[in-house]
Amino acid sequence: MTDAPKVKGLYHYSFPCRDGEETRKFYEDLMGLPLVACMMSDVVPSTGEKKPYAHFFFEMGDGSYIAFFDLGENEMPKPSPNTPEWVMHFAVEVDSVDAVLAMRKRLNDAGVHTTDIVDHHFIKSIYFFDPNGLRLEVTARVDEPGFLEQQAREARGELDKWSAKKKKMLEGAA
Repeated sequence: MTDAPKVKGLYHYSFPCRDGEETRKFYEDLMGLPLVACMMSDVVPSTGEKKPYAHFFFEMGDGSYIAFFDLGENEMPKPSPNTPEWVMHFAVEVDSVDAVLAMRKRLNDAGVHTTDIVDHHFIKSIYFFDPNGLRLEVTARVDEPGFLEQQAREARGELDKWSAKKKKMLEGAA
């Protein structure tokens, strides 16, 4: 097998939305992410399916995007029926814990409920939902030098431990 090409980074993450303008107000006006593109079509290019939609993009500071599809039906996206609501989320990074706290205040002042700051020991974060039910995390790094390198060295062994624990959990459930 040949080596996989190196993935450069995130281009965009896309999610359905209930209403394009409601979503724009949240991401552009409240979160400060500029709307930089909006494309409309009646046909899905990757499948040929006939389905009118608008696909629009908000730019993050690193040049990547969070994007949305408005399918024109004003329907709230449905959560996964077998996944707790805290699992699926989109995390964005800011420069400092002070910036996390400033975003929390801005969101709370606009009526968006957020968690208190959560200390993960290597990042500090807040969590909240956008108007479409997408859980978001705003986070800042607070890791000590060498932390990420240590995590990388230990990752495979930790996953192996989890796989063994999961196997025992599943055997016990049978």
